[in-house]
Amino acid sequence: MRRFSITASAVLVATLAVASFAPAAIAKEWKTVRIASEGGYPPFNFMDSTGKLVGFELDLAEAMCEKANVTCTFQAQDWDGILPALLAGRYDAVIASVSITDERKKQVAFSKPYFVLPASVAVPKDSPLKDASPESLKGKTIGVQSSTVHTNYAEGVYKDSRIRLYPKQDEANTDLAGGRIDATMADKPTIMDFLKSAEGQACCKLLADIENNVEFHGEGIGIALRKEDSDLKALFDKAIAEIHADGTFDKISAKYFDYKLN
Repeated sequence: MRRFSITASAVLVATLAVASFAPAAIAKEWKTVRIASEGGYPPFNFMDSTGKLVGFELDLAEAMCEKANVTCTFQAQDWDGILPALLAGRYDAVIASVSITDERKKQVAFSKPYFVLPASVAVPKDSPLKDASPESLKGKTIGVQSSTVHTNYAEGVYKDSRIRLYPKQDEANTDLAGGRIDATMADKPTIMDFLKSAEGQACCKLLADIENNVEFHGEGIGIALRKEDSDLKALFDKAIAEIHADGTFDKISAKYFDYKLN
């Protein structure tokens, strides 16, 4: 017994000695970060006349990259493939109004929320609807962008309505204007941007805001990242805190919205 104890102790000491000299895992030093955004969700992210990605989130991304002292490049990616392409390594982060949900957390990591988006419902100007309750919209056709929290919310809450899915919110807006659906549900800033457009002013109106439901809408909007890139998450978390603390977020938000985002 004594010999076994001595031998085991010696092995333990030797193991600890080797471990003490083993190189520690070194965090990646991020100098360039490749960021993807959809480019089809104004005013958050969209393409300008030259084909450049622009919008509220692109301005935020540039401010965050400056705070993090990294050079960022931007590329457009269709919404349906935006998280799979992140996981495949085509870019390092997604800044595209991605709501933080438990379901998405199974696939990717998220930064802390950089803002929280209210949701709203728009209808034709001559709509008799008085509110956006499931009872009011029973039997009605609601258009939502596919693979969004609004899809989950509409399908989970408006069980007696017909839910029509669209690749882009602009397509739902066009069908609303054309009388092919009874309502559309999206982030409030997106709905308001549509209603301020010539097409929106001519056809449609705001019906109601939707109260945030964490089960469906998530905790807020965050930067999607690969789970192994914890060092990049730390950089962005710090940058998000700084742009909120020094007024940068409010300054950028005021360029796009006439109400306060948190």
